[in-house]
Amino acid sequence: MERLKALVVDDEPLARERLSRLLQEADCTVVGELGDGLALLRWLKQPYDVDVIFLDIQMPGPSGMEVLAEVVTCPPVVFVTAHSTYAVRAFELAAVDYLLKPVFEDRLAKCLQRLRQQLIRPLTPTELKTLLPPPVRFPIRVEDGEIFMELELITHFELENDRVWACRGLNRYVTRWTSLSEVEQAFPDDGLLRIQRHLLLRPRMVKGIRPTTAGRIKVMIAPKLELTVSRAMTPRTRECIRPESL
Repeated sequence: MERLKALVVDDEPLARERLSRLLQEADCTVVGELGDGLALLRWLKQPYDVDVIFLDIQMPGPSGMEVLAEVVTCPPVVFVTAHSTYAVRAFELAAVDYLLKPVFEDRLAKCLQRLRQQLIRPLTPTELKTLLPPPVRFPIRVEDGEIFMELELITHFELENDRVWACRGLNRYVTRWTSLSEVEQAFPDDGLLRIQRHLLLRPRMVKGIRPTTAGRIKVMIAPKLELTVSRAMTPRTRECIRPESL
């Protein structure tokens, strides 16, 4: 039987290593490992020879589903996720399979059998877009009422005088929250980074980066707007924004 050629995409190094090892033990060839959605997007734009992509759904930057929705053609995909809600959503299409973390040998074996029987096929752009979750919204205060803002439009959250402001570049909107911990709990899958005690960054909104004094960096999130990252969070921020080249 011909060995399946697989690409593993996951932002967690240990998860990548575990899945790659299990695939190799199952007589598959792992052609590569990638750590974020942008790297996958670049990879898909080059000539490739692969039978399946094992893709983590939630990663810093574009999610796995968001990346796939941008490409015209793509190999069969098996979604890998720690969140059962995403798994159920993915499995609504009969041509899709998923693995819940942590991945175990017996479940992987069933998935590989489906692949070898060609029961998992490449998805069309239309099918991929149906898998994208609906926009996440939250209330912001306007005069004596509230309106709903999409999380995807927000660059960062800022704590000031026990009030959390949702920021869209230079524009700020006051929310119901009184701590950044409440924001993190509200959006546990968005990859938010606490770059300062009072700043919570959405890494996918970063447009640029430059070093500053004392081993810190500044991230540009809008024209004429940069945020300073603490020394302790600089390595993690670099990793989330451009893990391959920084």
